[in-house]
Order: sequence, then structure tokens, then C-alpha cells
Amino acid sequence: MENPGPALKPVVSAARPLTFSGKVGLFMPSAAPAHDLAVLFVSPWGLEELCVHKFWRVLADALSASGIASLRFDYSGTGDALDIADGSPSGLALWENDIVEATAQLRTLSGCKTIAVVSHGLGSMLALRVLERLGDVTGIACLAPVTSGRAYLRELQIWSRMVDEGLGIPEKDRIRDQVSIAGLRMPEAIAADIRKISVARAAVRKAFVAFRPDRPGDRELAETLRRDGADVFEVNYTGYDAFVSNPLISVMPESVGEKLVSWVSGLPGLQPAIENRVSSTVGVPNELRGPEFRELPVTFGNSGRLYGVLCRPLGERKGATTIILGTAYDRHAGWGRSGVEMARRLAGEGIASLRFDAANVGDSPPVPGGPEQILYNPSQLDDVAAAVDFLEKSELLPAVICGRCSGSYLGFRSVVADTRLQGAVIANPYAFQWDPALDVDVVIHSAPRQLHEYRSRMLKLETFRRLAKGEVDVVGAATNMVRAVARRLKRYLLPVLNRFSGSGSLHSQIVGEFQALQDRDAAIGLIYSEDDVGLVHLAEHFGEGGRGLSRYSNVRMTILPDADHNLTPVAAREAYLRAVQDMAVLKN
Repeated sequence: MENPGPALKPVVSAARPLTFSGKVGLFMPSAAPAHDLAVLFVSPWGLEELCVHKFWRVLADALSASGIASLRFDYSGTGDALDIADGSPSGLALWENDIVEATAQLRTLSGCKTIAVVSHGLGSMLALRVLERLGDVTGIACLAPVTSGRAYLRELQIWSRMVDEGLGIPEKDRIRDQVSIAGLRMPEAIAADIRKISVARAAVRKAFVAFRPDRPGDRELAETLRRDGADVFEVNYTGYDAFVSNPLISVMPESVGEKLVSWVSGLPGLQPAIENRVSSTVGVPNELRGPEFRELPVTFGNSGRLYGVLCRPLGERKGATTIILGTAYDRHAGWGRSGVEMARRLAGEGIASLRFDAANVGDSPPVPGGPEQILYNPSQLDDVAAAVDFLEKSELLPAVICGRCSGSYLGFRSVVADTRLQGAVIANPYAFQWDPALDVDVVIHSAPRQLHEYRSRMLKLETFRRLAKGEVDVVGAATNMVRAVARRLKRYLLPVLNRFSGSGSLHSQIVGEFQALQDRDAAIGLIYSEDDVGLVHLAEHFGEGGRGLSRYSNVRMTILPDADHNLTPVAAREAYLRAVQDMAVLKN
């Protein structure tokens, strides 16, 4: 799906994790003769950050290969950072202080005096506001910069509604009392401050602005920086919409990334370092501690190629350690920060967990020579095996595994492949075994809904309005409806087809795997949203509603009403959490 491009080459090892002031950062040292310049990445917020997160890693790897160290980090209360504590600075000052603290960490770790800032979205506004507090900054890159706080929040509200509608989240489960998107809530004090501000003027020598042609504010910022004396390099942010719309199908802006790396590499004063000054303090990071948990960011696997967070209870450990798999290309913090929430709440019940990014996802680099599209690929079994190896060496077995969507598929394949895993909770699996005749990219771009969902949407007045305006892909929708009808027919014909030699090989394999799991007493918790497309595939193998699963005493199935595929509503998340907790206790 995503090609790093000639200037954005993959590396073997993940960046080095560190913790500071309740936050988690990733320091990428120079892999070439070091320069006296380091880069600080300043992130956007929300769904945009989820899409940009991997891009930061790819850029950091490319800069490292050019001799430039970097640091990226999570704001307080976001990602893997601790939640915002009582008594912390209120409002936007909290995140602005985070940027200043991260800059100090970068200087200490890299030994560099001179800093360049690379920012995106809201991060650009924040970075410009604190630029004079960062010391010697030779340049700043602003990609799709926010220039008006009020306009940004208004756009975020519209974007949030589009996401909710796209996921089919019922109106009663949508967040309306707070600035939010994709299950992520912005602290009210921070949103109130953002609403009142516009981009600050800043004195800087060099600037890089990736502008969106339909956003006049982007180019106005470039002109403002130019009037203030900056040498501004402008590029068209080609592919922006395809990049930030959905992490599942996000297309990395290769050309923008290559131009950015080239710009940073050409900044004035980029002199070779006199000596290797990377701080020796980049070792095992300190734990982050919350009310009921302690967390340690870790790297593991060959050459430390995989990055994740080990979460343990403060008190006595109970139950099996849980491996929390990510979904698609979401970072391990999870959709709506669900991975973080699950890990910390499990720790409150005495259950340890490991959440991590698979290769070529989030902060874990790809395996050299590995597949470009890693979803539903057998190569991901190696990543899970490395995670189980890490737990075994850490004396944290027994273990169970859980995941949603593509993560649930990987969870099922893993529990089948690795007998050290004693159970799995899998939510909304699209399939149990991937049909090699199916193209993964085609499926994830056009996965059809269930037939009755098309019927209900066709009856909505808004659907007719969108049809009239040409906003609905009629051919695509019709094709998917035909597929839904075909699947319904196949559901009833499959038992007949399986009687013919060779026609039911995939079916036979799946049934055999369920039997093998029962024989070795590996527990399986199956969770489906009531309208999820995975139910169709379940019916193809086990009958309507999965009635054929009753022959397996180790399988428990749950249907969640009013839940989307991502389990965004609180009630759906709670049900998923309870199932994982019960599994961990069962397999102690």
C-alpha cells in the first residue's frame, strides 16, 4: 500500500524509547556520521495523528540515514502518555510545555545545540507559539498547518460527524458534549484555548510549508513567515486528503516526505559533529506509573525491530498476560486510544499485557525484503511469535491474545500456530483464513456491508439527497449489493458444495482448526457487532448465527447490539474488555 520511496528507506531497528514527565518519546539516533543538528517532531491531534504517526517514523528513519537524529513524542493525555493529572498546567499551556520539555530531551540525547522542528496540523500552530522558547532553531517545517483555532475546531466537528456516519455509529452513541473524533476526546480546557487563538508570528531563519491549495490560510502563513524574514520553501501538499482520511487506507505522501528530508538535510549550519555525542543515558527507560499500573516502553525481536509497551499491575499479578494486537495500520495505542485504556484497566485487575506495533505499522519498521501489504499476511505471525518469545524470556507466561478486525484475524491465526497461547478473544474477524484468491487491497477498500444495512440506508432521505448530488458511487454500491446477495445464497449452498471433492478445502481447514483448538483446550471468545460483515463469513462455515459452533465447548460467542466495526461506543468497549479479562483469568 505504502512505498517508502527512494529517500525514505526502511531500517532494521525501532527507535529507542524514553520516558519524561509522564510522557513517552522515541529517539532515533544518527545511523550515519552525525551532524550538529537534530529534529523535533511535533504532532497533530486525533484521527490526523493516527494517520501521521507512521509517517513520522519513516521520516525519522530517513533523517537518521542522513546523519540527523530526531525525537517524536506523545502530548500529555494522548497516545502512551499518562492521563492528565490534577494540578497540571491548565489549557494549551500543558501541550506547549510538553514541546519545550521534549526539545530539552532531544538536546541532551543527541548532544546537538541546533534544532529543526517538523510539525503537522495543530502541531504547527503549537510549535510556532513556543518557538522562541526552544533556543537555537534553524528552521521549522509546517505541514497542513492550523492557522485559526476556531476554524480548526469547526472543521474537526464536521470531520467527526463524517467519521461517525461512515462507521454507522447510532446517534445516541455519538459524542456531542465535547470536542472529539474517532472516540478521542480533547480536554475541554485545551479546546477552549484553541478556540481563542490564531497562528502566532515567529522569527525563524528557514521555513518549509506544505500547503493545501484549497486552504488559503496555509499560503498566508508562508507569506507571513516570509515578511518576518524567513527563507520559505513552499510545496503543494499533494495527496493530503488520501493521507489523513483513514489509517486503514492511508496513502503516504512520498514526494512531500522526500522534499522535506532534502530540505532538512540542506539547512544552513549543518556541520558534522566533532565527536559522537549521543548521550549514554539512552538505555532502559524509566517506568511510567499510574494509580493501578506501571508501564515500560520496550523493543524486542531481532535487532529490537518491534516496539511496544509492557503494562503490569502495581500489586500482585493475576491471570494470563494478554497480548493486545493492533488493528490494520493503527498504532498500538489503538482506535480511540482503546489499547491504552484496555491495558491499564486490565492492570487494575492484576492482569499484565503487551501492546505493540507489528512490522511496518506505527513505530515498528518493516522487515527488509518483507511484503509491502502486511495485513492478512502470514509474515505477521513472526511478529506475534517474537512477542510471545519476549514474554517467555520475561517470565510472563501463560499468555492469551486479543484483537479486532485484522487484529482478530491475526489473533486467531496466532493461537492456531503457537501452542504457548492458551486462548484468544477475537472481535469482528472478517475471516478465519484468508482466501489467497482475494486481493487484500481491493477488499479493504470496498468491503461490502450486510444486505439489510444497504436496505436501511437506501430508505434514508439523506441518501437520496447524496444520490441526487452525485456523491454516492452508484456502481460501487450496486456491486456490493450484488456481492451481499451472492454471499447470502452461498451461505445456504455451502453445505451442498462442500460435498463435492475439493470445493470445501478452505472450509475443511477452518473446521479442522476449531477442532484442534478444542482438543488442546485453547479457549476462543468470538465477539461480533450485530451487523458486522464478518457474520456472513461465520455463517458460511458454521451456519446462520454461528449455530454450528455449539459443538465446540471451548468457544463462546457474543453479539453486541448498536456497535460499529471498530467498537467505538463505550458499551461495546466495555463488553470487549470484560471478555478479555475473563479470558485472562480463565487461563491463569
